[in-house]
Amino acid sequence: MTSRFLLLLFILSVTFFSCQPAEELEETRRPNVLFILADDLGYHDLSSTGSEYYETPNIDRIAQRGMQFTQGYAACQVCSPSRASIMSGKFPARHGITDWIGAKTGTDWRDLNRHNKLLPAEYVHRLPQEYTTLPEAFKEAGYTTFFSGKWHIGSEGSYPEDHGFDINKGGWEKGSPMGGFFAPHNNPKLEAKEPGESLTLRLAKEMVDFIKSHQDSAFFAFLSFYAVHAPLETTQEKWAKYRQKAEGQGISDTGFVMERRLPIRIVQDNPVYAGLVSTMDDAVGIVLDALEELELDDNTIIVFTSDNGGVASGDAYATTNLPLRGGKGYQWEGGIREPYFIAVPWIGAGDKQSNVPVSGVDFYPTLLDLAGLDLRPTEHTDGVSLLPLLQGDSIAERPLYWHYPHYGNQGGDPSSIIRLGDWKMIHYWEDSSRELYNLKEDPSESANVIEQNPGVAEQLGQQLEQFLAETQANTPEPDPEYNEQLAQERHERIVNERLPRLEQQRTDFLKEDWQPNDDWWGSQINSTSQDNLTVRD
Repeated sequence: MTSRFLLLLFILSVTFFSCQPAEELEETRRPNVLFILADDLGYHDLSSTGSEYYETPNIDRIAQRGMQFTQGYAACQVCSPSRASIMSGKFPARHGITDWIGAKTGTDWRDLNRHNKLLPAEYVHRLPQEYTTLPEAFKEAGYTTFFSGKWHIGSEGSYPEDHGFDINKGGWEKGSPMGGFFAPHNNPKLEAKEPGESLTLRLAKEMVDFIKSHQDSAFFAFLSFYAVHAPLETTQEKWAKYRQKAEGQGISDTGFVMERRLPIRIVQDNPVYAGLVSTMDDAVGIVLDALEELELDDNTIIVFTSDNGGVASGDAYATTNLPLRGGKGYQWEGGIREPYFIAVPWIGAGDKQSNVPVSGVDFYPTLLDLAGLDLRPTEHTDGVSLLPLLQGDSIAERPLYWHYPHYGNQGGDPSSIIRLGDWKMIHYWEDSSRELYNLKEDPSESANVIEQNPGVAEQLGQQLEQFLAETQANTPEPDPEYNEQLAQERHERIVNERLPRLEQQRTDFLKEDWQPNDDWWGSQINSTSQDNLTVRD
């Protein structure tokens, strides 16, 4: 080309772009947002967070591209409250969804024959309509919004499309995959396209279809996996791979010990759960590859996190969160600390870490800030923007709060928690006792140091009480029909019957000739890629 021709081409291009409306130019520069939320994934369930058993190369790509928050928390130890907090930027005590939606409260709790001292508190059963949610904030800014997967923060009239999502694929009131992880899905919001298709992979493909259709405009896309919630299912191929891996690593003689109320898993060697984790990782890879192929990866913010700790106890007893204590439903770190990654392509090099305590309520203001949108402090009341941390600066120290006035299905207790700096204090509603831990010195919460630090305990107690009063938090009530003898008999059955049964089940899963339940999908039709193994507790 001649220099005169190049000059003419430059002048024409400048003229063209200068004539474009300002809003169109702004639209082309806006970053996309991809939010990936796993269900029941524990802090140590990823290769990048320390697992030597599960393999998650695709999720690890997100961690490597961005920042890992090693003290990242879900807003609650169970799912619905945490999900509502992501959408609202408010702690559960403030929005009122303090338990998974569908859990029994009050005198109805007796129907479960748990024989507990308290009647669990009432809670809100849907995301309040008056909130301007995170997707609504992006929609108001001109973004196209998309939801794929688990919702579980409201029934009809309070679905994703009622709270700011233009498109909803698979989100409704149920918190688990009603048809399991292979079609038919039994989901009115997601009709199966082919027999036996993987639910997890289908949700990823729906996300890719959306991205391809909206690659020329800014989008806010939320991929909310039903994985790795029970029932545990995987393919024959993946089960065999992880069974062999467990055998190669050496199978421990003991897989469970007793926690306060239930047995709890202490080893990662469940090949069915490992396969479920692996399939979710495959699904993440499908979406990441699509972003790269469409050349959108350099303009897409990616978040990855989970809604509560890994299921170490109760439900499917799937994993262990050690050295963190407890798991889903518990008040200790294993119940609330999560993988928490934010990858922003234009902020420095990736593979960074922050040890500052952060919460699921912080995603709302952080994503607005990263997208150049105005913050909404009257909406994301409890969240703060983490942009300074992503840029290598600091944020002001502030308390984080948890309020769970319920008994977890997994063995957790009705409790409220405050964390400030290295200190964490737990208040128990059964007897008003408290535990105090220095998480820097004792991340496993093995030593209650409240008697040695009365001043710290008093300060944290006052702050916690003020927060609960400010939010008008509901609290549980004593059950006048509590029977200590029945409670003790139940505990003995758990120790003498359930614990040995779990050990036997664990051993069975690792046998070469182990077979899944008779109701496993299709009874081995399409026996290579579509076999699935089902475990129901």
